Amino acid sequence: MQRGRFAPSPTGLMHVGNAFVALLAWLQMRSANGGFILRIEDLDRGRSRTHFVEQIVSDLRWLGLDWDEGPDVGGPHAPYVQSQRMARYEQAMAKLTERGLTYPCFCSRADIAAIASAPHGWFGDEPRYDGRCRLLSASERQHRAEQKSPSLRLQVPAEVTVSFVDLVRGCQVGRPSDGGDFVVWRADGVVSYQLAVVVDDAEMEVTDVLRGRDLLASTLRQGFLYEAFKLPPPAYAHVPLIVDEGGRRLSKRDGDLTLFALRSIGVAPERVVGLLAHLAGLLERPEPIRPYALIPRFQMAKLPVSDIVWTAEHQSYLQPH
Repeated sequence: MQRGRFAPSPTGLMHVGNAFVALLAWLQMRSANGGFILRIEDLDRGRSRTHFVEQIVSDLRWLGLDWDEGPDVGGPHAPYVQSQRMARYEQAMAKLTERGLTYPCFCSRADIAAIASAPHGWFGDEPRYDGRCRLLSASERQHRAEQKSPSLRLQVPAEVTVSFVDLVRGCQVGRPSDGGDFVVWRADGVVSYQLAVVVDDAEMEVTDVLRGRDLLASTLRQGFLYEAFKLPPPAYAHVPLIVDEGGRRLSKRDGDLTLFALRSIGVAPERVVGLLAHLAGLLERPEPIRPYALIPRFQMAKLPVSDIVWTAEHQSYLQPH
């Protein structure tokens, strides 16, 4: 049986871009008679809040989405909140370290910004770490560890390539090394996003991951981790982002177009779902509709590849009626 998931971070209120991904991930599984999981990715301790978790659950149910496993309904792979799964991440980290695949890195963010080489390829929006801590001797590592807690990076051989067929964007091939050796355990003792996602998706038997195209490059790193653990990766589909007319993607931090705000002014959830379905190519025009009525209409081939511009016309449609 196919199994998918929606894995939001409780760092702010859900906006229509988050709802767009949630709806499509749900439709993908329901159209295949598959299972659907809600997982809360709250590794960002500084910004994650319990009341945002509660609001996420409330907003998703308001839209008309449901799930077979999750923090509020339980399931065979509980817990479904990442901050409660640290023991699993520690076990995975130990496996990588025992095989000599990691090394401690003592560079601060400022150090990395100063020494990083020019970004390129798949990781063109981030500085490339040059791997200098990989070359430290045992005595140098010990000395530096007395001064600063290190992060742990995964060694990524330059010759390794990862390939996969994206169900929206077609065949994808790239080198994880384009972004340099990447952090799998942070200096503050928290697992990295890349490692946590692989551990969770593997343990929860996720077969399909539908998410925003901003995470496309992460698939290379996660694919490399799946290979390191000798686990089969899921199938991926990276859908476009909803952006404003200036090309800026919607942001929780900026409070853009939140479902909470739409609910507060009396917008019907069917109107939100209908507009999102239209933007996804599943309806010819926006019209009020419930998610279950969209299941027969869902086709991956209909989904757009280019980012979707949110216009004043879209905003006008989402007014109380």
